[in-house]
Amino acid sequence: MARYWYALRSKPRKEEVLWRQLHAQEFEVFFPRLKVQPVNPRSRKLRPYFPGYMFVHVDIDMVGLSTFQWMPHAIGLVNFDGEPASVPENFIFEIRKRVEEIAAAGGELFDGLKQGDIVRISSGPFAGYEALFDIRLPGSERVRVLLKMLSDRRVPMELNAGQIERKRKT
Repeated sequence: MARYWYALRSKPRKEEVLWRQLHAQEFEVFFPRLKVQPVNPRSRKLRPYFPGYMFVHVDIDMVGLSTFQWMPHAIGLVNFDGEPASVPENFIFEIRKRVEEIAAAGGELFDGLKQGDIVRISSGPFAGYEALFDIRLPGSERVRVLLKMLSDRRVPMELNAGQIERKRKT
C-alpha cells in the first residue's frame, strides 16, 4: 500500500466543490486556503493558495488514474508523459507550515508586515497616500496607520485592512 501525494487540477473556480466531493468520497485532501478581506462583502472570504490545484494522498494503483480524470469539476492529476507526478511529503509539510504562518500573521496582507513599514492607502479619501503601518487592531479586519501630515506630524487613523497595500520596493 504505497500512498503518495499528488497534485489534482480543478476546473476554474471549482476548487471548493471538488474539495467537498473528495471529502464525501473519504479521500485525504490538502486544500490550502488563505483568509482574505474582499472589497465586495458577498465575495469569498477564503482564497485558494494555489488556485486550480489541491493535493490528494492516495495509492494510485488502488484508486486508479481514471477516478480523477473523470471526476466532475476535476481536470486530472498533474502528470508527465502520462505518469502522475508525486509530490514529496516534505513539500506538503512546508506548504502547511507556510499557510499556518500566514494565518497566524492575520492573513496574506499582514504576512511580514511590521510596525513602521511603509504602506500605500489604496481606496477611500486618502487613496494614493503613503503611511506607516502601526498595528492590526485585535478582533477586527481593521488596522491603524500613521499618516504624515503637514510639518512631519503623524496622524493615527483606522482603516479597513483591505484599504492598504504594502509599498513595493524599488
